[in-house]
Amino acid sequence: MTHPAAPSPTATAPAGIPEYPMARASGCPFDPPPALRALQTEGRISRVRLWDGSTPWLVTRYDDERALLSDPCISSDNTHPGYPHVSAGALERRKRAPTFINMDDPDHARLRRMVTARFAIKRVEALRPAIQRIVDELIDAMLTAPKPVDLVEEFALPVPSRVICELLGVPYADHGFFQSNSRILVKRDTSPKAAGEAIDKLVHYLESLVTEKLAHPGDDLLSKLAVEQVATGEISTRVAAAMGTLLLTAGHETTANMIALGTLALLQHPDQLAALRETGDPGLIASAVEELLRYLSIVHTGRRRVALADIDFGDVVIRAGDGVILANDAANRDTSVFPDPDRLDIDRGTRQHLAFGFGVHQCLGQPLARVELQVVYATLYRRIPTLRLAVDLDQLPFKSDGLVYGVYKLPVTW
Repeated sequence: MTHPAAPSPTATAPAGIPEYPMARASGCPFDPPPALRALQTEGRISRVRLWDGSTPWLVTRYDDERALLSDPCISSDNTHPGYPHVSAGALERRKRAPTFINMDDPDHARLRRMVTARFAIKRVEALRPAIQRIVDELIDAMLTAPKPVDLVEEFALPVPSRVICELLGVPYADHGFFQSNSRILVKRDTSPKAAGEAIDKLVHYLESLVTEKLAHPGDDLLSKLAVEQVATGEISTRVAAAMGTLLLTAGHETTANMIALGTLALLQHPDQLAALRETGDPGLIASAVEELLRYLSIVHTGRRRVALADIDFGDVVIRAGDGVILANDAANRDTSVFPDPDRLDIDRGTRQHLAFGFGVHQCLGQPLARVELQVVYATLYRRIPTLRLAVDLDQLPFKSDGLVYGVYKLPVTW
């Protein structure tokens, strides 16, 4: 099958096509952009313009997104010319360190299977006491620190960073190094040069760790990859390092932002916060996690795909080679699936949101993220019942420029 040539960065899109991603409304930090919701109301699919002048299709409705995410004619392979890259920096990262999330089967399935077992539900549940210990230790430290405290730096970021380090076998003492380089990679305005340097540093660091674990393996995921895959010739050290880099960066960036932004959302909804703080019901805690995942949809630049064949889509034909963006933040506010979707309701009881995607590429780490968030939301507000913002909401710096949405700082006091 042939594919059309990729658009040049200077390509001019037809007039009237909106730019994507879109800006959120001032004073509404938790809601998807109004222009995005308008497109969802107007029709099932529309063209949008990206940073490079390309005009992929944007899909905003829940049922359509689920259908396309499970369609074998939709590819995650970002080497296809029509693939709608998030930014020039993201394109450079993918060139230097390709991973299974941007591959199709059978390569995707083969590589993903190498790490799946460590993220299985039973395996992750066994980590709950260790996660609880980490959460309690960090809260103890906050309670003795001068106020106000930046919840991002002192709690939201360390919790998942320590957990993913223990799971992978990465020294947490190096967290400053991998967090700073990860921050470069998750910003949309990062230049290709800066992105290339950051990913090279991380992959080189993980390559060194994998090499060490070949000689001195432990009971961690990198050791498993080293002994079972690298030593047998199944994959190279660099491929193992690229996989480790993906898991390390994704394993702390997303959950850290959910902890901080979820806390902020609850502080803005005191009735919901009170219900969560006062409950001892694991079911309600789990429900709160699912609702916050739906409500916030922190992966807010869409799931990116490319069509491998023509797809009939109502009155439109998505042609082979066309880029497709599936806006999960809009789908998670689809009124046909979620009644009164703009209302935060921790008792909603939904798990069918698309925060983790759908289909074969659904997020590998979702069991771990769920347990981490359950422990955090069940513990933080109970142990600090008077937790509150130390600044006004409009003073908070939001990550509108990031691949993952959140807040850069969250000053709190009690």
